[in-house]
Amino acid sequence: MRKVLNALAMVAVLGCGIANAQTPDPSAAPAAPAAAPAAQPAAGIRSQNIFDVRPEASADPNFLNQTNGERQRVQPGNNAPMWRQVSGGVTGFSSLPASEAPEAGNLIQRFVQYPGSHYTNAGEAWRQVRNNWIIPYGAALLFVTLLALAIFYFTRGPIGLHGQETGRKIERFTPFERATHWSNATAFVVLAISGIVMAFGKFFLLPVLGGALFGYLAYVLKTVHNFVGPLFVVTTIFMIFTFIRSNWPSKDDLTWLRHGGGLFGGDKEPPSHRFNAGEKLVFWGGVLFLGSLVIGSGLFLDKLLPGFVYTRGEMQIAHMIHAVATLCMMALILGHIYIGTLGMKGAYKAMREGNVDETWAKEHHPLWYDDIAAGKIPAQRSAQARDPAAVQGVRVEGNPS
Repeated sequence: MRKVLNALAMVAVLGCGIANAQTPDPSAAPAAPAAAPAAQPAAGIRSQNIFDVRPEASADPNFLNQTNGERQRVQPGNNAPMWRQVSGGVTGFSSLPASEAPEAGNLIQRFVQYPGSHYTNAGEAWRQVRNNWIIPYGAALLFVTLLALAIFYFTRGPIGLHGQETGRKIERFTPFERATHWSNATAFVVLAISGIVMAFGKFFLLPVLGGALFGYLAYVLKTVHNFVGPLFVVTTIFMIFTFIRSNWPSKDDLTWLRHGGGLFGGDKEPPSHRFNAGEKLVFWGGVLFLGSLVIGSGLFLDKLLPGFVYTRGEMQIAHMIHAVATLCMMALILGHIYIGTLGMKGAYKAMREGNVDETWAKEHHPLWYDDIAAGKIPAQRSAQARDPAAVQGVRVEGNPS
């Protein structure tokens, strides 16, 4: 108890002393205010408006040629010379080997001007070509092609036969030819659909599916695109060697082209051999020329061609070639698909089953039929089709049925 009282007394004494120390003495003169501490310069470089920095870099007549070290002495913190070199494509130091990473020392590509772009760095120039030209005009090309085919179908209708079918069959495509065509056509359709989704899908699928689902779909289709591409390469080579002989140009093709194949104005279909000039244009222009551009640029984008460094600039050029050639090829093949399905009766059945009626051959490819009738070409070319029931009745010169 005594210890508690002693502690309370001590606390009271200390409290009175503190109060007396804090109470100002009215007789004492007021104390002078304490002097403010002297301002110390901030360490390092202070942020400021570059236009307020003195002296200006342009005070040196040679300021555009200053190195980064010279600029630091005039304007500390201004790294414009370094970034000017970076944006100009100057290669810096990199510890990665050039054979594996040829552009590791280049942050920004050099300035170029691709067709349809401004003079800017190559990455931005490629973006301008893709977004301002390839995507909008490519979509317009496909839309106009589909619209033209639809208008032609509803105004002209499918091309039919004028005479009655005889029931006598002529083999137009062998099993090997049909297998080559369908494998190539299947690969082309898969590549076309996946390519359209990757190029245009964000405009018509992304708002419907949402970001997550569209991202998964685009990833899957990109993978499928890369794996089906080599199949398209192989089947296209087979297509070229299988059909090149029948697609060799002849003087009769000029007549066919001059009359537009009889598709317009009610003209009669001009005579042609096994393949008419329109089909030959698809073969030479679409399969061979555009197909070669698509295949070559696609293999380059997949880094499957030996002997190349595969820099960003080369990949951008390959992409532009690939996109333009693919869109033109799709527009051309759309016309081929139309004629082979809705546009001409009997054309799809010929590729599906291999045979056409004698009347069909007479009306659409009379020069080819004449060669068959003269015995220059066998009516049935494959071993599977050479049975008496299939070939009997075909009119051969000197042996009428």
